[in-house]
Amino acid sequence: MGSRLGKSWLIAGYTFLYLPIITLIIFSFNDSKMVTLWGGFTFKWYSVIANDSAVVDAFWLSMKVAFSSACASVVLGTLAAFAMVRYRSFFGRVLFSAHLNAPLVVPEVITGISLLLFFVLFGLERGMFTIIAGHTLVGMAFATVVIQSRLIEMDKSLEEAAMDLGAKPFQVFYLVTLPMISQSLMAAWLLTFTISLDVVVATAFLSGPGSNTLPILILSRARLGLNPTINAIATITVAVVAVGVVATSLYLSRQERKRKIEEAAAYKEGLALA
Repeated sequence: MGSRLGKSWLIAGYTFLYLPIITLIIFSFNDSKMVTLWGGFTFKWYSVIANDSAVVDAFWLSMKVAFSSACASVVLGTLAAFAMVRYRSFFGRVLFSAHLNAPLVVPEVITGISLLLFFVLFGLERGMFTIIAGHTLVGMAFATVVIQSRLIEMDKSLEEAAMDLGAKPFQVFYLVTLPMISQSLMAAWLLTFTISLDVVVATAFLSGPGSNTLPILILSRARLGLNPTINAIATITVAVVAVGVVATSLYLSRQERKRKIEEAAAYKEGLALA
């Protein structure tokens, strides 16, 4: 009985989450201009957005911002997580931890206004750079959490063994630590890439003329009324994210199998030497 109830809740949860997305994808092929009235199957809305320069420019800008902010978030998140895990006590650790976790709890509108005032204070023009900076601020907090959890679970004896064999701290980090946390780095990159595509409120404060991302463009057009092209744009976005998730999952799964095989081989070799 409990098993059936659990499965029912699981099915209901997945239906609640994914049914609107599936409906959106289906109606992106709707021939009617009425988004709630099915008028036949067509690809014309995809050809419409392909010839819409504003949509194409916003899409590529979103991809550039997401890619850049994800890379920056992973780099900064790795350094922050390494400092928090490997150095338990240093001056300002509590304040540093508070600043790392602040973007996770502070409302996005507050983050956007704060960054806007900061950039205006220094006379920086709003554009792609300011958007990347804002998305990196948010993404770094999530990346730090993901990478920090992996560093906590990692066996420190491997790093200590490398240092005993004469490896310098940078060599230990590059040759031992990074390969062991590579899966968490990929997971953090994918997470921050997806989050970047979802940051709307902060982007509205940080974007300037001619630098609208795809979510901002969708929001501005949706205010004028529902349009089938919005469904097509959203479907393409879902497809891009889905392909990235599947590709990353396959890569991580293959890397995990490879790591287990290498560990088993090393264990057998150690037994043979003993």
